[in-house]
Amino acid sequence: MGLLTLFILISFTAPIALSDSNPSAYEVIQEYDFPVGILPKGVTSYDLNRDTGEFSAYINKTCSFSVDSYELEYSSTITGVISKDRINNLKGVKVKVILLWLNIVELVRDGNDLRFSVGIASADFSINNFAECPQCGCGFDCNDFLLSSS
Repeated sequence: MGLLTLFILISFTAPIALSDSNPSAYEVIQEYDFPVGILPKGVTSYDLNRDTGEFSAYINKTCSFSVDSYELEYSSTITGVISKDRINNLKGVKVKVILLWLNIVELVRDGNDLRFSVGIASADFSINNFAECPQCGCGFDCNDFLLSSS
């Protein structure tokens, strides 16, 4: 009788375990209350330690684009520590301010705003600006980019 019970348990739990696939990097950041648009399109994989919040996200190559008056650059590896509404110790994301490239070191969600910090200064942006993922090379203006490059 014990062997039959074990067999029944295995047959009922196996399909559940097999159907449980890993969420995408974009789904994971949403679990921590961030919009998908904080990452560009093209994240190929990620590592996450759910106990410590340490993460790494991987893109095939360095990715840069402009959003409004800002130039952003993502390294091929982005690392940091994520918790609900906060990413700190961020590495691999830069913003160009005047002539200087500054590392974005922290990202905090405060209600409907996202605060990007470069350490000595920060800027707040509406979360609505990050509903979609920007694309390497053209950001959110990809239709204009494709028309001008053809």
